[in-house]
Parts: sequence; structure tokens; C-alpha cells
Amino acid sequence: MTVESQLMRLGLFDARVPRYTSYPTAPHFAGGVGPETFVSWIEAIPEGSEISLYLHVPFCRRLCWFCACRTQGTSSDAPVLAYTQVLKAEIAMLKRHLPAGVRLSRLHWGGGTPTLLAPDSMRELATAVFDVVPMAEGAEFSVEIDPNEIDAARLDALAASGMNRASIGVQDFDPEIQKTIGREQSYELTKQVADMIRDRGIASLNADILYGLPFQTNARISDSVQKLLTLNPDRVALYGYAHVPWMSRRQQMIPSDAMPTPQERLALFETARQLFTWDGYDEIGIDHFARPTDSMAKAAKAGTLRRNFQGYTDDTAPVLIGLGASSISRFPQGFAQNVSGTADYTKAIRAGQFSTHRGHVFKDEDTLRSRIIEALMCDFRVSRAEILANFPVRADRLDGMLRNAADAFPGMVKLDENGLSILPQGRPLTRMIARAFDAYDQTKAQHSAAI
Repeated sequence: MTVESQLMRLGLFDARVPRYTSYPTAPHFAGGVGPETFVSWIEAIPEGSEISLYLHVPFCRRLCWFCACRTQGTSSDAPVLAYTQVLKAEIAMLKRHLPAGVRLSRLHWGGGTPTLLAPDSMRELATAVFDVVPMAEGAEFSVEIDPNEIDAARLDALAASGMNRASIGVQDFDPEIQKTIGREQSYELTKQVADMIRDRGIASLNADILYGLPFQTNARISDSVQKLLTLNPDRVALYGYAHVPWMSRRQQMIPSDAMPTPQERLALFETARQLFTWDGYDEIGIDHFARPTDSMAKAAKAGTLRRNFQGYTDDTAPVLIGLGASSISRFPQGFAQNVSGTADYTKAIRAGQFSTHRGHVFKDEDTLRSRIIEALMCDFRVSRAEILANFPVRADRLDGMLRNAADAFPGMVKLDENGLSILPQGRPLTRMIARAFDAYDQTKAQHSAAI
């Protein structure tokens, strides 16, 4: 029996499973976590500790059809400028509750398109953040950059504000595919922006590319990957395109009959994966690649790789505070999410309170299962000794959980006295294996394809 036929027998090509950027996943968040809870969790942060901060800018100059993110189009700068003022007010509110001496481990601006901001707005926003939470030694300030929406003045402002890692969305360089997904962006423009970033002393460059796009073939993805490699990114995220037109109306612009089959998606991933590894990149988790000198590659080797809402990270801060509409925060006590609509978000902040409207308080085995799932997603193994040392679980209870997962995926995992590990041929099943430890009802959420 071939590996592909084994994967088919185990349901890889039909399954829809969470991406496990959190546990429980966001569809299971509910009411009961409001501004009061959010404030109490902020005030419980230990003095002098390090946290991470995420700022969400939910605006784009144009809406790419492939994207399912929470964002809205705008042809005017006025809504973006008004939103920036509200963000600054939310940052000022954070200052009133944050314990003394807290420092930033990571700062990330995402969206949407945060590079829609004017240079002065970028400087003002960065100053507002650092007035509340200064950067710790060795901290990272990263920004998502749309090559179609950036210029020298804005890059100068970001560099002067302390940005030391930039992330460029590529998706695919093929003109037909770009036109089909509503994201036209030439290789020449992308290279020009990458060079501009490097010229400003920003040494760390990330790039995102997608597999599973309409009209994508092995030859086409090979060409796109090889063009991307000429930009010499330090990290690459190779995400599987999630075609969910029933959830994202703009994806209805993309012809469903042009989508590759699940088997073809796996071949596309393998083609790109081989090209990255042949070029010297280390494989990071299920869909990232990094130069061996990059901090994420070092974290993967050291066993300190983590998983959050941006995907894989080398950030080990226990608290991530999300600011802006729809942003999600993670605390040792649970998750808290801001209201999604910009109007409702703005109304709450202008009324002098945070816009937290749902979340999840950890209970029962949540943190235990979260760590098991994260370990599988990051390291492809669960250390029995680590789990028993750090969680109040009986050995026989843990052994039973591991055994059940092993029995469900014969030939794809290894179970021994050290714990559970996913074999190389079983790595495409990682999200499905992680789901075996998920205690929540998966029928209530419409997740993306397993491959």
C-alpha cells in the first residue's frame, strides 16, 4: 500500500479540521468574557514581565478575493485615520491597567493592510505603544506589508519606529492565478519592495505563499517558489488556500471548478516543500520554512517553538494582548476577543471601555490538551515526561489518551515509553492527529481542508 493510499484510507483528502492556532479554537469562544474579565487578566500580569502585543488594522485599499480575513475596503484615508485615533485611545486605556515594568517581547501589526497608514500615523502609533510598553532587549517589531501599498516614506517611518522584521504577502507570481484570486502583484514590484526593506537595514524578511490555488499546477508553483527564493526570505509560510465561499462572500468570485483536487493539493505542497528544503531551509512545523540562522529555526531545534494566531512563533511570552477590532488576546487564564465590527469597536472605546465581547475561560483539561496539541503541531511529538511534570494528570489517564490516538492512526505514529511521535509519512495528518485530543464538538464549526 502506497503512502498516498494510506493517507486516503485515514481520511486526509476528505477531512476538514482546525488549524489549531489556539485551543479551544475560536469557533468555541462564547459570551461570559467581557471588559471586566479582560481588565482583571491584564492587572494579573506580573510586574516586570514580558508580553506580546498585536495591533489589527482591518482596512485594505482593495479586497483580494482569496482572503477570508476580517477586513473592509476603503478608497479614502479618512476611515483609516479615524480608526488609528481609536487604537491610540485603546492603547491609553491599556496603560491604566498594565502593571509596572512590563516590557514587549513581540509587537506585530497585522490586518488588513497596516501599511495603509500614513507615515505620520505610523510614527504616532508606534510612539503610543512604546510609551505604554517599551521594547525589551532583543524584542521584535514586525509589520505585514502589502507591496502594492507601500512606498519609501512609509518604509522610512516604520524603520525609524523600530520595525526589525517585515512580512510580505506573495500568494503566487503567476499572472493568471493572480487575476483569478484578485491579487495582481508582479515579481518585479515584490523584489523592489524587498530590496527597499533590506536597504533600510531591516535584516529579517518573512514571506507568505499559497498552495491549492485555482489553476495552480506543479510547474506553476515551482516557478513561483523559485522566484520567491531569489528574494532570500528568512522565513516562509506555505499556507494551504482555504476555499470557503459559504463563509467568505468575496471568494464566490473564484471559480470552484478551477480548484485542484485534495490529491493535487498534496502534490503542490510537496513540490514547494522540496524546493525550500533543497535551497537550505529548515522545515518548521507543518507549513513553515526558515533559514538555519533564523530565530524560528533555532527555536524549533531547541524545542521552544510555539503556536499562536499568526501561526508559528519563537515567542514564549505567556501573554498576548490583541488591540483593534476582532483582535484576540491570550492569557494564562483564557482567551478574550474584541468585537469584530469597527463601528461597535469604536463605540466601546469612545465610551471608555474595552470592546471585549466573547472568549473562553480555561477549565477542566483545556491547558493539558492545549499543550499536547501544540507539541504535535510544533514538534510532531508529545513528551510523556514533560506532560506529567507540568500538568496534574494521572499517568494512566495520559497513557490512555496517547494510546487512543495511536490506535486511530496505525503506521503513522509511534507510541513508546517516551510518548507519542508522528512518523515522517504521517506528517500530512498532523492536524487530524491533533484533533484526536480535542474535547470540543467539531460539528459546530466549518473548518478548512486537512490538506
